[in-house]
Amino acid sequence: MDNVFLKDFLKISDFRTIIFLVVLAVLFYLIHVLYHKKNMDFSIVVLIGTGLGLVLGLVMQLVAGFPDDPMEVTFVSETTTWYAMFGSGYLNLIRMIVVPLVMISILQVVINMQQGKTMASLVKKTIGVTMGMVAIASVTGIVIGILFGVGKGATIVEDGTATAKEITPVATTIQNLIPNNIVSAMVDSNIIGLVIFSAFLGLAVWWVKHDPETEGFAKPLYDLINAAHKAMINMALLILDYMPWAVMALLANTIAQRGLSSIIEVGKFIIALYVAVIVQFIIQLILLVVNGLNPAAYLKKSFATMLMAFTSRSSVGCLPMTIETLTKKLGVDQGTASFVAGFGTTAGMQGCAGVFPALLIIYVCNITGTPIDITMIVMTIFVVTIGSLGIAGIPGTATMAASVSLSGVGMGAQFSNISPILAIDPIIDMARTMLNVTGSLTNALVVDKMMGSLDMKVYNDMNAGQVEKKD
Repeated sequence: MDNVFLKDFLKISDFRTIIFLVVLAVLFYLIHVLYHKKNMDFSIVVLIGTGLGLVLGLVMQLVAGFPDDPMEVTFVSETTTWYAMFGSGYLNLIRMIVVPLVMISILQVVINMQQGKTMASLVKKTIGVTMGMVAIASVTGIVIGILFGVGKGATIVEDGTATAKEITPVATTIQNLIPNNIVSAMVDSNIIGLVIFSAFLGLAVWWVKHDPETEGFAKPLYDLINAAHKAMINMALLILDYMPWAVMALLANTIAQRGLSSIIEVGKFIIALYVAVIVQFIIQLILLVVNGLNPAAYLKKSFATMLMAFTSRSSVGCLPMTIETLTKKLGVDQGTASFVAGFGTTAGMQGCAGVFPALLIIYVCNITGTPIDITMIVMTIFVVTIGSLGIAGIPGTATMAASVSLSGVGMGAQFSNISPILAIDPIIDMARTMLNVTGSLTNALVVDKMMGSLDMKVYNDMNAGQVEKKD
């Protein structure tokens, strides 16, 4: 079937492509039966979809003969292009609602605040908890990196293809988070910028109601915002209902596109990162226990969100589901959920901007023979924590996180040595992104508990916030 129409346009020029597309269709129907006919729990169906996606990706690698570059194999390239239509297409669908959901949620929260209440306390607690947890995540990365000896025995890359991104001063990064153009902020998914704009707009609307001269005009405006918020929540639920199908295609794509040899080459780093993520996740659970929250309830209700983060590799893409989980299932106040989760997609990510860059610094130190003394450790914690500000929560942030951390400790010239790690970035990005999202979830819970607005009855109700099935 070596035909331009089939090979370049339809992307179906190999019989194996057809076979794997048929297999995906059959598995999609199986998920439909389990979810809508057998009425299985949403989280279980998502887990089944994740497992099927993993197996499907490995089978594609097996059929291709585990090549060094799977995308050079025709049927793998073609099949993953079609799979991306479902997986990446679903992510685009979610990202489509992020901007209006965040803006309307913040607006709705601010206009319904009680008179005299401010967001100052929320902002202070959010920054304190978020940055504190990033510092702990960096320590976790350092300790695990030293214990595993990541980088020891690895060869120095003479002609590394990886290039560092231009480093922006932290003060400039924070300044750039304040949008000078709200449309640009929407296009660039500057979530913190949108939160700032929405908060000011919400205060302006709030004053309309409390100003004697304009209070008569407030009710239609309030009703419009509250109705729009309800509509956006319903839209998010409609989209999230298709998650079991999407995670299958997303994970199958990630596994199929990675060469086995490239994974084996940096296997120690991959294992170390996953162990570090597990350790940091346990620390998050301990934080919940310390604040009097049952970790079992949290795990049960957040499981589907974790799987979504793991397979999608996008903190921003998970934002609607993160907010929905916090408010509907965990009893977090709408304002706290929107603000803390929104903040967490841009700053203070414990995976991409905490554990990973710290582990990376230890890796480069061991490769180059740089002593890992107390000075290097303290400097790493400081650089990683401050550098976590402004790292955008979308796939592909590894290069920026690596650039900031390595340059911050004076090893920017060694950037080419991390080429083997960046080559398998999607494999480690799955765990990092999941830790980012669980960090946002636990941070929001702790902040809301500190604010005294966490609904413990909803949190402890194991059946709260069950996803409604849409036929």
